[in-house]
Amino acid sequence: MDTLSTAGLWDRLTGIQPAAPWWLVAATGLVALAAVAPGPLWRLSRNAITIAHEGGHGLVARVTGRRLAGIRLHSDTSGVTVSVGKPTGLGMILTAAAGYTAPSLLGLGGAALLSAHRITLLLWAATALLLAMLVMIRNAYGVLTVVLTGAAFVLVSWLAPAEVQAAFAYGVVWFLLLGGVRPVFELQALRRRGGAPDSDADQLGRLTHVHPVVWLLFFHAVALCSLIGGGRWLLAL
Repeated sequence: MDTLSTAGLWDRLTGIQPAAPWWLVAATGLVALAAVAPGPLWRLSRNAITIAHEGGHGLVARVTGRRLAGIRLHSDTSGVTVSVGKPTGLGMILTAAAGYTAPSLLGLGGAALLSAHRITLLLWAATALLLAMLVMIRNAYGVLTVVLTGAAFVLVSWLAPAEVQAAFAYGVVWFLLLGGVRPVFELQALRRRGGAPDSDADQLGRLTHVHPVVWLLFFHAVALCSLIGGGRWLLAL
């Protein structure tokens, strides 16, 4: 029985779902764009980008051998990830570079899965990443944000019909691709006004002796290339 249940779950996880109609792909893209556009909605939806941003720092810290001490998410949509290890070197550089690139790269990976019609795999993988992140959250608001986000993925992946799962998955991926672009422009504007002296770009500048503007350009390149490439996959161009 357990073997049959495991086989059924594996088949469900790795199975291929029907291709989404073009109008659904386009409609979810427009909804995601509205969530990223200027206005009060972005101040709410940006929390999801912060989860991806700080999760990127945390994941790369672990992969590069640093000890992840904790992650905090704040109601102003800021966040901080604390890792322990050598304060210089490749591991620290990669960890610092992972934040602003994580939402876009996650969106690109999600677009690749959707282009292969792996909707269920995408939803379950996202849930697993959120659960892994949850154990490292160190403040109440962060726990609440990650739990609510994870609950949405669980409910959709287990209870929603196929059409709703497809709409949700495409909306999430479009949001990551589009939402990964805006924070880099916000950081650029903030630095122009003399703010954020300890931003990721400035930390990378100190670590690599490369001007922070170069790192800003790198963040822009990753975000825009991911949006273009991921958008082409989603639209089957």
